[in-house]
Amino acid sequence: MSRQVNVDVSSEVAASSPASEEIAGWVEAALDAGKVHASRDVEVAVAVVAGETIRDLNRRYRHRDRPTNVLSFPADRVAGMPDGGALFLGDIVLCAEVVAAEADAAGRPVNSHWAHLCVHGALHLGGYDHIRADEAERMEALETQVLGTFGISDPYAAIDA
Repeated sequence: MSRQVNVDVSSEVAASSPASEEIAGWVEAALDAGKVHASRDVEVAVAVVAGETIRDLNRRYRHRDRPTNVLSFPADRVAGMPDGGALFLGDIVLCAEVVAAEADAAGRPVNSHWAHLCVHGALHLGGYDHIRADEAERMEALETQVLGTFGISDPYAAIDA
């Protein structure tokens, strides 16, 4: 029996974003590639929000008073909880406005940028980070590998002008 990955996607904006199934596929692929709790059923919540919402979250939790593309909030583990059932990994919050603007500025397909940020956010929930250079290298390589399985080019490669 293989594990189940449940991704609950919600949106507070009417802006164009990928289908919930696409978002869930990118998140699941990242968790699988990162071997994040590979033997457990897991759950992730993904919210697509407006610029003001993510700005507020960024200000409250990262002390940066500006909108950002993606935030990940890993769930706290509760000591003494039984081991059965799905493990909630946390929340990924994406800002539709920022995702679209960044894709446009970089000359990348917007859907590819959505995929990249979903993968990036999911890996953060799995404990991956990019604070140190070696961590960043490892995380970026994994992101590139996952995106490649969807036919998406390396988001860190320079775009030929």
